[in-house]
Amino acid sequence: MHSEVVIIARANRSPHIESAGGIAARRTERDTVHLVSSAATPLGGDSIHIRLVVEAGARLRLRTAAATMTLPGAATTESHAGWTLEVAGELDLDPLPTIVAATSAHFVTTRVTLADSGRLRLVEKVQIGRAGERQGFWSGALSADIDGKPLLRHRVELGNGSLADDEIAAPKASISELHYPRSDVETAGLTLALAGGGCLSTWQGARL
Repeated sequence: MHSEVVIIARANRSPHIESAGGIAARRTERDTVHLVSSAATPLGGDSIHIRLVVEAGARLRLRTAAATMTLPGAATTESHAGWTLEVAGELDLDPLPTIVAATSAHFVTTRVTLADSGRLRLVEKVQIGRAGERQGFWSGALSADIDGKPLLRHRVELGNGSLADDEIAAPKASISELHYPRSDVETAGLTLALAGGGCLSTWQGARL
């Protein structure tokens, strides 16, 4: 199954929403939209693409109604998700965690294009396995540009077959936060200021 969501936030107007496939989007407050699964996704073989456009002077808070759980499909264990973020206003993106269950392998790509006027808070939380599970794999690649110049290139792998995989002490959970232009944020992880402004915070451990 392929699912696609497009949300366009404009100043002094309600967000414009389009959705198809197994994910729907619902406006829950003036500037807040929640993503809601209308079918079991992502399963192996599924793909999801979410595009968020926040125009200058607009604000968008995006949340999810529940955690995302990935599962293997009948023909393949792999599923894919892509986020495209175009931010000239203010975007606060903080979905509930992704749980990589059983033997599923989930690949996420996030591309951020910021205008100089843009403000961003982007949070990504991942847990390998439900209780007693450790077979899953997750890969997340994040690239961010500001006014056409590179701001960040960041990639993390977790779980079975990742570079950090270890039977004794490998991390199975991760939280990443990208903030722009703020660099004075308080998070659970290690925060590094970026040369182009803003900061990246990362945390890894056994469980969220």
